[in-house]
Amino acid sequence: MEKHYDYLVVGAGLFGAVFTYEMKKQGKTVLVIDRREHIAGNVYTSMVRGIHVHEYGAHIFHTSDQKIWEYIGQFAEFNHFVNSPMAIYGNEIYNLPFNMNTFSRLWNIKTPAEAKTRITQQIEQLGIKEPANLEEQALSLVGTDVYEKLIKGYTEKQWGRDCRELPAFIIKRVPLRFTYDNNYFTDRYQGIPIGGYTAIVSRMLEGAEVMLKTDYKEFKSRQGQGITYDKVVYTGMIDEYFDHCLGNLEYRSLYFEKEDLPDVENFQGNAVINYTEKEIPYTRIIEHKHFEFGIGHGTVITREYPMTWTPGKEPYYPVNDQKNTALFEQYQKLAAKEKNVLFGGRLGQYKYYDMDKVIRAALDAVELEGRGF
Repeated sequence: MEKHYDYLVVGAGLFGAVFTYEMKKQGKTVLVIDRREHIAGNVYTSMVRGIHVHEYGAHIFHTSDQKIWEYIGQFAEFNHFVNSPMAIYGNEIYNLPFNMNTFSRLWNIKTPAEAKTRITQQIEQLGIKEPANLEEQALSLVGTDVYEKLIKGYTEKQWGRDCRELPAFIIKRVPLRFTYDNNYFTDRYQGIPIGGYTAIVSRMLEGAEVMLKTDYKEFKSRQGQGITYDKVVYTGMIDEYFDHCLGNLEYRSLYFEKEDLPDVENFQGNAVINYTEKEIPYTRIIEHKHFEFGIGHGTVITREYPMTWTPGKEPYYPVNDQKNTALFEQYQKLAAKEKNVLFGGRLGQYKYYDMDKVIRAALDAVELEGRGF
């Protein structure tokens, strides 16, 4: 018996879930498919002994957009978590973002004037006029000490390349805060959803049919078996949609090493600690229980390892350099010719999005659909 839907949404992550929720409100029928075995994409949280574990890296919701804060608040109550990561370099530990606590620890100084003088002196001694690469750009912004201890190794692990091989435009600015404030974000609204992110997406998808462990291309080959739809919302890799016909866009991938420690109540004392030495292969350790102020028994930690994306791995971050941006623009031209297909999300739009920006982009897509995309 044939089943027909107004929309096929490819991807049960945040973009697809918001779009689905809004279409269901309008009385539309939606089928959601996802190649993973769970909903919620990269914001998926599992439960281990009362601890919500961020399976794909730390996700702290933050926004300055009041409407988006109110929108997400329909689906969950948020706690008052404030992101205050730390960084370890050798036997030294520093506060992030770079602020007076950082500078005081680096140089044993107390006042903003002393910190500014130290940074200015280091920048002037370097004499960099026109930065030719990321290393020179960072040095011209923060000086030698902050760069060598807190930027260089971490950045090279993230990108898999020497900082001198990376373009300068990747670091347009480095926030230096001359206050004793460890709040990483400057957004007005910030927190972690009580109940976890999976519960939010589950509420968004209520009333829609969801098929997991379902690949889009395999699904398309089964269209003749009774499933039809009018339009597609595609949140996978845009180059994969077109069979990489113009070449592969580059992505960075991540490997997560999760360790369950039922007999340890507090492993590191903070939700996120970065490891900035290049010799340590992971970039950070996440201790999930601290997102919710120690709730749960024992603890669970995750070490996060960046790596180059290759087929078969999960793509996490687009590599938005000049070469890939130019290739993406060519794929966009192909996408514009696709009738009744909308490309969305971090992979479909080849753009790094924070969660609030994903929601805004999905709502914009809903509005666009109202005008007929």
